[in-house]
Amino acid sequence: MKIRFVSALVFLLAMGVAAQDPTSFGSGAGAPSSAQGPVQAQRGGRGGMGMGGGRGVMGTVTEVAADHYTIKTDTGETYAVHFSVNTRLFKQTARPNRGEAGQETPMGAMPPQAIKPTDIKTGDVISAMGEMDATAKSVGAMVVVQMDPERAKTMLQMQANFGKTWLMGKVTAINDLTVTIQGAVDQAAHSFTADESTTFRKRRDPITLADIQVGDTVRVEGAVKNGAFLATTVVVMGMPPTGTPTVVRPGIASPDK
Repeated sequence: MKIRFVSALVFLLAMGVAAQDPTSFGSGAGAPSSAQGPVQAQRGGRGGMGMGGGRGVMGTVTEVAADHYTIKTDTGETYAVHFSVNTRLFKQTARPNRGEAGQETPMGAMPPQAIKPTDIKTGDVISAMGEMDATAKSVGAMVVVQMDPERAKTMLQMQANFGKTWLMGKVTAINDLTVTIQGAVDQAAHSFTADESTTFRKRRDPITLADIQVGDTVRVEGAVKNGAFLATTVVVMGMPPTGTPTVVRPGIASPDK
């Protein structure tokens, strides 16, 4: 579950870069094609980077080599993160940019900063996404992100709260007031129920449970009560007019709210 979770968040983070640089994850010029080491980087267009498309891992760098980093995860596992000239490396911004009114700007307006492999040092926290060999504990990285320590801590807290205070995934079934989704974090089945206090929204527009369809991707906030996840807010995630996917993070309103 931890590996799936990290890959999803790295993808959301990288979307800001993709909005600025169309070649970042495409299959044409500039696309990652391979990584050194025992595994190859995943190929394909931007769609291959979606939730559950690639895999990733996050940890603290314990060794820096010419073609790989060795990291230790929060569970104590050791992974080799292999990189090449085709690997995209970024430094996560320390905090979101602020507009004139003090509001957070959309993710696409604050892409991470591109860095060189030598900018990552022992002790840094990094996330890597690409083709992973779980048996060999090795990742052929398409993307490596040097994490801001505080935001890395927040990601771990989010991971711990998935299924407890929030859910996100694709709707697979709707039965009366119960909705089943395939979790974007762990690809497992999760269900939530709605009651008269639950609010529904699709971007700016208020909707009802009847407007949600199988295949929609939803972001749900709520809490577990009597063994069931009771939703307080359900947001159907769509494509805004600019074509950049709407990103909704736990405890943070979407840019267009």
